[in-house]
Amino acid sequence: MTNVAGTSASTAATEPRELSLAAEFGTPSHEQWQRLVASVLRKSGALPEDFTGAPESLLASRTYDGIEIRPLYTAADEAPPAGLPGLPPFVRGSVPEGHVTTGWDVRARHATGDPAAANRAVLADLEGGVTSVWLRVGDGALAPGALPEALHDVHLDLAAVVLDPGEHYPAAADALLGLLADRAAPPAEVTGGLGADPIGLRARTGRPHELAPAAELAARVAGTHPRLRTLVADGLPFHEAGGADAQELGATIAAGVAYLRALTAAGLDVDTAAAQLEFRLAATTDQFLTIAKFRAARRLWARVLEVCGARPGGMAQHAVTSPAMLTRRDPWVNMLRTTVAAFAAGVGGADAVTVLPFDTALGQPDAFARRIARNTQIILLEESKLAGVIDPAGGSFYAENLTDELARAAWREFTAIEAAGGIEAELDSGALAARLAGTWERRRRRIATREDPITGVSEFPDLAEEPVERPPAPSPVDGGGLPRVRYAEDFEALRDRSDVHLAEHGSRPKVFLATLGPLAAHTARATFAANLFAAGGIEPVNPGVTEDTAALVAAFRDSGTPVACLCGSDSAYAERAGEVAAALRDAGARAVLLAGKPAEHTGVTGFVHTGCDALAVLSGTLDTLGVA
Repeated sequence: MTNVAGTSASTAATEPRELSLAAEFGTPSHEQWQRLVASVLRKSGALPEDFTGAPESLLASRTYDGIEIRPLYTAADEAPPAGLPGLPPFVRGSVPEGHVTTGWDVRARHATGDPAAANRAVLADLEGGVTSVWLRVGDGALAPGALPEALHDVHLDLAAVVLDPGEHYPAAADALLGLLADRAAPPAEVTGGLGADPIGLRARTGRPHELAPAAELAARVAGTHPRLRTLVADGLPFHEAGGADAQELGATIAAGVAYLRALTAAGLDVDTAAAQLEFRLAATTDQFLTIAKFRAARRLWARVLEVCGARPGGMAQHAVTSPAMLTRRDPWVNMLRTTVAAFAAGVGGADAVTVLPFDTALGQPDAFARRIARNTQIILLEESKLAGVIDPAGGSFYAENLTDELARAAWREFTAIEAAGGIEAELDSGALAARLAGTWERRRRRIATREDPITGVSEFPDLAEEPVERPPAPSPVDGGGLPRVRYAEDFEALRDRSDVHLAEHGSRPKVFLATLGPLAAHTARATFAANLFAAGGIEPVNPGVTEDTAALVAAFRDSGTPVACLCGSDSAYAERAGEVAAALRDAGARAVLLAGKPAEHTGVTGFVHTGCDALAVLSGTLDTLGVA
C-alpha cells in the first residue's frame, strides 16, 4: 500500500500542470501540407504536370450560393467574433444556457383531416416524448371547429400547439383561443403559435394576401397571450422551390421585416412585434451548411432588430427536415436523411425541430413512421446528449467561416429584396421566383450527373424493393405560386416508366452488359453500369465471363433486349470494342453503349461514365427500348 501511495505521489509530482498532447512533434507548415496534397493528387492523376496554382484548390467546391468550401481551415482564416451564448449577435444561441436544461422542443406535425385519428396520433406522440404538436388546419386537413376533438385529453398548459392554417388562420386562431379559454389555460402561460403567414401564402399561391388582418390579430393576441406567437416567417416555400440556403435565409428575413412593419403599423411596439414572430427553416443532409444556416440566421435577425431600435434578442427558430430531400423510392433511407438533418439543426441551436416521417412523400405517414420520427429526436437528446453542449460548432475554424460567409451571402439577398421594394414586390414581379428557378436548374443538372447523388434513387437503387403504399395526404396549398420540387423526382419518373412496363409486360426493360475479358478486367465497369441503369428502372443482364465474341453475341440474343453496354478495361476496348460493337449491331442491337470516357470506337453509339448526364442516358435508353 505504501509503495502504491508513493508511486502516486511521485507521478503527481512529475505531471505537468497542463497536458499538451503531441507536444513532442513539430508543427507542420502550410507549405509542407501543400506538398503532401500535391503528392497524393499527382499519384491519382488529378494534378496536371503543368499546374501552377495551389494544389488544394483542386479539392475545393462551391455551394449553390457561390461559397467556396476549402479542404482546410486554420486559425489564419479569420471570422468575426461569434460572441457569447445569449448575447448579441446571438450566433452562439439565443439564451446563455442554450438547450442544456430542457433540450429543444420536439415538435410533431399532423395533417390528417380526421379529428379522431389526429387525436390518437397526437396522444401517442405526446406519450412518446413529443413536447409540442404542429397541426395543419383547413384545405382538406382539420376543420377549425374540429380542434376540440383533435386535442381531446391534451393538456394545453403542458403541450404547446402550433397551427398551420393557411388562409384559414382567423377562424383557426379563434377556435384555438376559444379552446384555451374553455380549458381555463392561464393566458400568460400559454405557448405555441397561430401560424398566420400571409407572405408564405402569397409565395405558395401567387395571390395577394393582405398583412393587415394578421397584424391586427397579433395586436389582439399580444395583450392577452404574450407568449403565444401569431405569425411565422416560413422559409420552406423558398427552399422547396429549389432555392439555396442564402436565398432561403434572405427571403425569410425579408418576410420577418415585412411582418415587423405591419405589426408596428397595427400599434405594437417593435419589441412586442418581434416577440410575435417565429422563423421556420429547412434542415438538410448537408449538415455543416445547416448548422451554419441556423447560426447565421440569428446573426442576421439580431442586426435587423438593432437597426429597428429593438432590445437585443434572439430569434425563435423552428427547424423542419427538408421535404425536398425526401424520396418516394427506397423511402427507408429517408430515416438516415432526417437523422442527419435533425442532428445539424440541434447543433445549430434550433429551438424547435420537426422530423418529417420517412413516408411523408408518399402520403399520410403511418404510426410506425411517426414513432421513428419522434424517436430520432429522443435518441439525439436523451441518449446522445446532443443538447448538453452549448453551440458545439463554436470555435471551429470551418464552422465559423462558413457561418460568416453564409450570413454575408444571405444579407446580400435580403438587401436586394429590400431594394426591389420588399418581399411582396419581389414575389409579385417574379424576380425572386426566377432566382430560385435558376438555382433549381443548377441543382437539377448536378443531380442528373450524379454530382449530387441520391442514395437509393440515383445511386444504389433497389429494383426489387417492395412498393410502400400510403393513403393520400391533403393537397398542398399551391397553384400559381412558387413550385414545390423534390430532388429525386426526375429519377423517380424514370422508375415510374419502368413500373408501367413491368405491369404491362411482366418484366422490366433490360440492358445487356457485354463483358469483355476476365472477371477482374470487367467487374468494376460492369458494376458501375449496372448501378447506373438500375437508377432508371432498367434491369442489367450480366452474362459473366464469355469465351469469345461469338459467345457474347449468343448471350446478347438470349437476353431479349436491343440495347447493349460494353464493359471492360481500356486495353480491351482498344483491341475489341469495334469488333464486338459491330457484331452486336449485326445481331440486332439498336444501341451499343460503352462504360468509359468518350473515345473513338467504331459502332459505339454512346458512353456512360462518372460525371455523364445519367438522366439523359437513362431516358434515351428507355426511349430506345420502347418504354412509354
